[in-house]
Amino acid sequence: MPADRLDLSALLAERGAERYELQAKYLNPQLARMLHTIGFDKFYERAEGAYFYDAEGNDYLDMLAGFGIFALGRHHPVVRSAVRDVMDLDLPDLTRFDCSPLQGLLAEQLLSYTPGLDRVFFGNSGTEAVETALKFARYATGRKRVLYCDHAFHGLTTGSLSVNGENGFRKGFAPLLPDTAVPLGDLGALAKELRKGDVAALIVEPIQGKGVLAPPPGWLFAAQQLLHEHKALLICDEVQTGIGRTGSFFAYQQEEGVLPDLVCAAKALSGGYVPVGATLGKGWIFEKVYSSMDRVLVHSASFGSNAQAMAAGLATLHVMREESVVENAHQVGELFRARLADLVEKYELLAEVRGRGLMIGIEFGRPKSLKLRTGWTALQAARKGLFAQMVVVPLLQRHRILTQVSGDHLEVIKLIPPLIITEREVDRFVDAFTEVMEDAHRGSGLMWDFGRTLVKQAVVKA
Repeated sequence: MPADRLDLSALLAERGAERYELQAKYLNPQLARMLHTIGFDKFYERAEGAYFYDAEGNDYLDMLAGFGIFALGRHHPVVRSAVRDVMDLDLPDLTRFDCSPLQGLLAEQLLSYTPGLDRVFFGNSGTEAVETALKFARYATGRKRVLYCDHAFHGLTTGSLSVNGENGFRKGFAPLLPDTAVPLGDLGALAKELRKGDVAALIVEPIQGKGVLAPPPGWLFAAQQLLHEHKALLICDEVQTGIGRTGSFFAYQQEEGVLPDLVCAAKALSGGYVPVGATLGKGWIFEKVYSSMDRVLVHSASFGSNAQAMAAGLATLHVMREESVVENAHQVGELFRARLADLVEKYELLAEVRGRGLMIGIEFGRPKSLKLRTGWTALQAARKGLFAQMVVVPLLQRHRILTQVSGDHLEVIKLIPPLIITEREVDRFVDAFTEVMEDAHRGSGLMWDFGRTLVKQAVVKA
């Protein structure tokens, strides 16, 4: 007998108010606590485009895009329609013994943006895309060691964690794979490791998500040349920077002469609906991994290339083309950074604005005036990164703008909004940020009171 329909609306109406209690009891016990501490324990009821809405209809501007997933904003009608359509087709999905046209069509379209790359492997996430690249690089070169950059983030599964440059994520999970960190932008350190003759690849984010840091101009090309001289590969992790985020389809394409051997993508490719990860690469690498029929399943993913994910990816690329999303990311990003950069001279707590496209870092630094320096020093002594958190909170509480710090122990706020935002959203953020900066530079008031609360929390944690 068929099951009765599950009424999700009724379930959410009945139990939705328990969201933070359920999280604390059954999932990550620290998440609800952290959100409550910083005042982020909101009750969002729905979302559309670049905005969330609460039960009273108040709008909240999203400057995180789910850490880059929602490049097209929430619930883009074209992507939603494609996912519904593919479910209504009743396709014989994931038979394991046929070749779905949808995965071939999505691969064809992805590769059209990347001349010089020939094949794609589809998984389910960014960390899977990285894991695939690590395995393929090792097998194709016959070497085991992969280099990565200090402060890099490539994922949290064991292989990707081995090339994660943040010790806070690695601590307690050893032993990891025997990979080696080099400073971002340091060709000498790279060359020293390559001379050992056991390096399979260097994996690098063209712009690091943590801190929004880019290597010096020309470094990526020079690194590629060094790697190839030593018969090693270049892997570009574009899980966050790719699919239009930085104002070009992939960020590496802004560096003349750069053609990675492998490229990792995910996040935005999902359209915000169905997880999908993609590892793009040169044909010879794939042909070496899949060298014979008895190796046909030597690397696979149970849900990789499922019809819903492929439909979401195809719809996402369709919207990118039809709505000139990449061009919008470039144009609005230029405007956004310029507007924010104009504030650097005005506010002594504001050190730098950097980034590309709609991936923007706002860094704070030690002020000159004695009054501000006293408060800044107290925050730094307790825990680096508290001032940036002190800015994030009033942006949400007073101005209904969701942002977050760019990484632990960093005085940097990272803005990665949906790529569909316009000058209207730029104006709203800059006006709100200016007001918060004015408040911060008074050196007293509710904002600094909250800062003292954060200091107490940091001391208790320590």
